[in-house]
Amino acid sequence: MRGKSLSVEDIILSRDRRGVSKLRQYMPENYCDQAARLVLDSPNTAMIATGFYISSASAIETDGPPGAIAIGKALQAIGYEVMYVTDCYAAPVMNSVLGEGFEVIEFPILSDKASREFAQKVLSEVDPSVLISIERCGMTREGLYRNMRDIDMSEHTARLDYLFLDHPKTIGIGDGGNEIGMGNLSSVIPTIDSLVKFPCVTKVNKLVISSVSNWGGYGLAAALSKRVGKDVLISEEQEEALVRHIVDEGAVDGVSGVNEYKIDGFTMRESGEVITELHSFLDK
Repeated sequence: MRGKSLSVEDIILSRDRRGVSKLRQYMPENYCDQAARLVLDSPNTAMIATGFYISSASAIETDGPPGAIAIGKALQAIGYEVMYVTDCYAAPVMNSVLGEGFEVIEFPILSDKASREFAQKVLSEVDPSVLISIERCGMTREGLYRNMRDIDMSEHTARLDYLFLDHPKTIGIGDGGNEIGMGNLSSVIPTIDSLVKFPCVTKVNKLVISSVSNWGGYGLAAALSKRVGKDVLISEEQEEALVRHIVDEGAVDGVSGVNEYKIDGFTMRESGEVITELHSFLDK
């Protein structure tokens, strides 16, 4: 008797080292497809937020930008205009990887009031049809930004939350509980010992959880592929090139804080296996 086929959600929650899969029971069964449907119901312009500061290294981590770019490539392939938004730490890396022809908005690190005003200005000028955040630290209940060790890193984090609080079509992708979008499960996250005790409270319309946030981005691209009948997910080789470029620009592994070709402790081979499994899913 043949076993049940793996879903996109099964694949992106595999190899879970952090315990984020314990949140799955509180999620819709087909949450990637639901996020894809929201995207497809919001054509025209997508704004993708990413970039997570690692205090121990004074640099951004390798989880986030590759997933953001993978989503961006998928959306461009189906006709969306795509732009990215991040802060002063990730903007140079994103600009280097993306090259000319891509817009990266640098959201400054400002006071609460000034951040809200800047967000409103960006939304007014760009008028994005959908906002997507992937591995972007979000605000806690007390208005701070904390890493997985609950260390306050507010002085190094731009308040991109205000883009999402004031927009009607939003998606958040995260893997630990402190990312924009995890506010959807903020009452549950602290009950899981391996996740953060001070979760992000910023909510989104559709949340995607995954063992590594990049994988959630790939899962969204796979769900979009399934919906449009065209494989728009990047290849394993493309991911490796992205990660190598980002590391060469100074990004670090988020677990070790070391400038190495890893993503949340996973080797590129291990991460590439997830992409291969998603392509196999699409071939069925």
